Formats: sequence, structure tokens, C-alpha cells
Amino acid sequence: MTALFISHGAPDLPIRSGPTQTFLKQLGKTLPVPRAIVVVSAHWPTAEPTVSIHPSPKTVYDFGGFPPELYQLSYPAPGDPALARRVMELFTQAGWPIHADADRGYDHGVWTPLTLLYPDAAVPVVQLSLQPRRGPAYHLRLGRLLAPLRSEGVLIIGSGAATHNLGAFASYDASPPAWVREFDRWLAAAVAENNVADLLDYRQQAPHAVQNHPTDEHLLPLFVALGAGGRGCRLHQGFTYGAFSMVAFAFDS
Repeated sequence: MTALFISHGAPDLPIRSGPTQTFLKQLGKTLPVPRAIVVVSAHWPTAEPTVSIHPSPKTVYDFGGFPPELYQLSYPAPGDPALARRVMELFTQAGWPIHADADRGYDHGVWTPLTLLYPDAAVPVVQLSLQPRRGPAYHLRLGRLLAPLRSEGVLIIGSGAATHNLGAFASYDASPPAWVREFDRWLAAAVAENNVADLLDYRQQAPHAVQNHPTDEHLLPLFVALGAGGRGCRLHQGFTYGAFSMVAFAFDS
């Protein structure tokens, strides 16, 4: 299995027709069907790595102000406690702390893309938290811990945002400002060139890095996918709400 980084955008992506919605629907049809999925979402921050172990996670509506029909969506994919234990085993073998959460449901960083990728919700899903106070290099190493799962039929997804400045949130079809486009181009080139050093130092190397990411958490899942998969390539490019790049990458050396 490959590893993916998906810019999940706003929670309403499943009910917004457009290029990114179409791309994700088609991607789910072209990928091999995984045995299970591990998702690292920007919307589950913890101090130390934590894995969800609930056998039937609920759908979490961790947002407000969107159309009522969005709150009627659910994603009833089963959890996978056995896979969660396998994740914990990988971390323990490497000497990393790892915790289990028996109550965690699927936040929108999980179900927004999976509703489109695998709408039948038949593939089991395990969620792994990220640590926003730790940087890209830490999450690259975290991704490398997950890499053995790829040969076990597990799809690894980092779900975040290639650009994420909520202060620049505009209408859905607004054109992206130049500072968003420039960062998006830089990121795609750095991934294509496998320029890991510059990616890790993106806040210094990328144009308008701090403007696009006032905080790190939405780009950190990209480093998890990079660590798990290796060399990457861009699968999709697009923008929503002006300031949100919807780029997606596959990482598979």
C-alpha cells in the first residue's frame, strides 16, 4: 500500500461538488482496497502519540456554522482494535511512548476524505494522534515507525491541509491569493524533488510559510506520510475557500 497526504479542506467537502470531490471519489476506485486504514488527522492533537481502539467509533462533528445536512452525515466504518495493538507494538519496540483511547470517534479530518474515498465505510479505520508541539522531523520519524504496516495491507493517510490560514477564509470559489499559490507551488516542487531537508525546514525555506501556516498542525500529517512512504508525487491540485490548497500527494518509494 502507498501512503497518502490529503488536504481535507473544510468539513463540507462531501456535499460540495467540484474537482477535489471528484478526484477523491475516483482515487478510491483506483487504489487497491486496503485491509485497514491508519489516519493521522490534524484534528486530534495530544501531548504523546495515542491510538484509537474503539471497535465502533462514532462520527464527531467538531465544527460549527455549516449547512444542517452536513450534521446528518455519518461514517460508520468499524474500528480495528487488533491493528491498534499492532501500532502500539511498533511504537513500543522503538522505545516511543504510546497510549490507547477507547472513546475517540472519527473527527472530520478522518471522515471528510474517507466519505469520498470509501463511501461504503467497509474498511476498518484506526486513528493516530499527532503532537503539535513537536515539529516536522519528529513526525517524519513517527511516519517511519508506521512504514511496516504498508506491507501488511494497511493504507496510511496523513489528513491535514497544504495551506491553512483561517483568517483568510473566503467564499468557496474565491481565487487563491498569490501567497497561497506560491507556497503550494513550492511544496509540490519540494515533494517531487524529494528535498526532505527543505521540507523539514519549510518555515524558513518556503515562501510565505508562516502566513500559510500560522501554526504547524495542519502540515504535520504530510511528514507522517513522507516518513511512511518515501519519495512522493502530486496526485491532485486545487483550491477551496480561497486560502485552502487541496493538494494531495502519494508517497511510495
